[in-house]
Formats: sequence, C-alpha cells, structure tokens
Amino acid sequence: MDYVHLGRSGLKVSSLCLGTMNFGDVTDEHTSFQILDTALEVGINFIDTADVYGGPQSPDMKKGFGLSEEIIGRWMAKRGTRGDVILATKAYQPMGLGPNDRRLSALHIRRACEDSLRRLQTDHIDLYQMHHIDRATPWEEVWQAIELLVQQGKVIYVGSSNFAGWDIATAQAAAQRRMLMGLVAEQSLYNLATRTVELEVIPACRHYGLGIIPWSPLGGGLLGGVLRKAASGRRATPAMKQKIEHYRPQLEAYEALCADLGERPADVALAWLLHNPAVTAPLVGPRTVEQLTQGLRSAKITLSDDAMRCLDEIWPGPGGEAPQAYAW
Repeated sequence: MDYVHLGRSGLKVSSLCLGTMNFGDVTDEHTSFQILDTALEVGINFIDTADVYGGPQSPDMKKGFGLSEEIIGRWMAKRGTRGDVILATKAYQPMGLGPNDRRLSALHIRRACEDSLRRLQTDHIDLYQMHHIDRATPWEEVWQAIELLVQQGKVIYVGSSNFAGWDIATAQAAAQRRMLMGLVAEQSLYNLATRTVELEVIPACRHYGLGIIPWSPLGGGLLGGVLRKAASGRRATPAMKQKIEHYRPQLEAYEALCADLGERPADVALAWLLHNPAVTAPLVGPRTVEQLTQGLRSAKITLSDDAMRCLDEIWPGPGGEAPQAYAW
C-alpha cells in the first residue's frame, strides 16, 4: 500500500480510504469487523465515517444514526487499534428533530463532536469534516468553534465535503484571518462519469493545498461492470436500469476497453482516479471482505497514455478548468 500526504499537511494516509457508510445498515457488525481487520492487514490506515451513517439519513428515522461510528469505536476498543488508524468523521447532517440538531452552528459543532467522540470511544478525531456547506452560519463562528476543538486536542485536522470551489476559497480566507491552517482535504463526488469538480473544485484544492477524497468512485456501481451484472441486486432497480440505458454506448465502450486491458472495470475506475495527482485517496465502501480485497488491485494498475486518452474520449470531462473550459 502506498502512503501519501493528506493535502499540504505532514500527515501520511493510505492511497485508498475505507468508507464505512454501509456499516450498521447493509453490513452487520461482525462483517464490519472483518472488513476493518482486513483493511488494516493490507495497509489501509485511513478510515472515513460520519455521525449520520448507519441507517436511513432522515431526522424522523433515528434508528441506526451513529451506528457506523459505534461499530468502529467497538472495533478499536476490542482490537486496540486506535493508534494504527487515521480516523475521519463528519458533522452537519440532521441528528434529531430540533432546530439546532443540524448544520454548522457553533452549538451543533460542539455537540456533534462530543457525540462522535463518545460513539467512537476515542479522545480525538484525526480529520473532522464539514459534511456540507452551511451558508447561513458565518465562517467566523464556524472557525471559532473548530479552533476551540483543536486547542482542546479533540480535533487534529479539518476537512470539507461537497464544497464548491468558492466555498473552499472563502473558508480558507476566513481561516487565514484567524492564523489557522484551515482545510486540508475536500471530499467530493468524483468519478469517470461525474467530472464536474474538474472545473473549479480541483483547481481550488490545488491552489490551497487540499487533498481530494473522491466519494462514489464507481458512480454507484455504474463503473463496476454494470452491463454484466445488471440482471441482479441493486443494479436491477428501475432507476439503475434507466441510468444504464442513458449511458449504454459509453458503458459498452468502457467495458470493452477494460476487457482489452485485462482488468476489471471497477479497478480501472479507481486506477484512473489514482493517476490524478490532485487525488489523495478514493473512498472504497465495501459491503463484504471480498469486495475490499478485490479493490486492492487498482493500486497496482498503471494506465498508459493511450488508455488515459481512451478513457477521456469515452467519459469526457467538462473541457478543462474554469473559465478556459467555457471561454476562449
């Protein structure tokens, strides 16, 4: 396993990040423990979760809220592995029906952090991420709350998720006014079929020294060999079938290219992300140990210039970075 710096920080993380959104929901605790054990054995030290993971992400369906964090906490306590992992979690999503049970007020940030620490059975979070932008809360308030958590040793590094390029810029400007390090990572939707972040988010991250952590690197299964697997499971849903038909010509060309390369489509999709120097670590969210071990192949694939060019032709991006992508 390769290890890379998390953005401009001195922290080294594995080039694949274990996503745990399925823990407690579609993956039971026993299997979750097996996945965590295997990840550590193969050298994955970067584990990502969120306070809301573990069940339906709706404030009126609290069953399962926080269960992913609780499973990770019990695993670390049982195995004695806290010092071996870089632990990332998030705050913002509704954790209750109250008006202050969500978003990024100083009050909610403090409560959310304390609750996550309790569920994770730890005294600190290595990477604390804002799950979404909160434009109703001033950055002065957000950074004041986070600065206190850093001073208390409860948070080491800070990241964002689902931010626009200008959100990253405004966040960093406010942090710099307070003489803070600010953000070191951005977790964005990014894969071969969804490349909008190449317009402004990736340039902003490069400018400010944030590492990109792509979520949904397989496009919800679309890039995992879906034509061969479409007859069963979650790929057989009406929504996925509609998506497959929309992208069918591209999927046929893509899966044919992967066959020519002698690689699984899922591995090629991850390898393509790993070839981008702006990317720190794609999130892999296995539901089984087998899915995790299969995905390790991606870290060993070297895509040629011809292969990269073919992938760009099949899955064209937005045309480059803004504004050159849409202006002369």
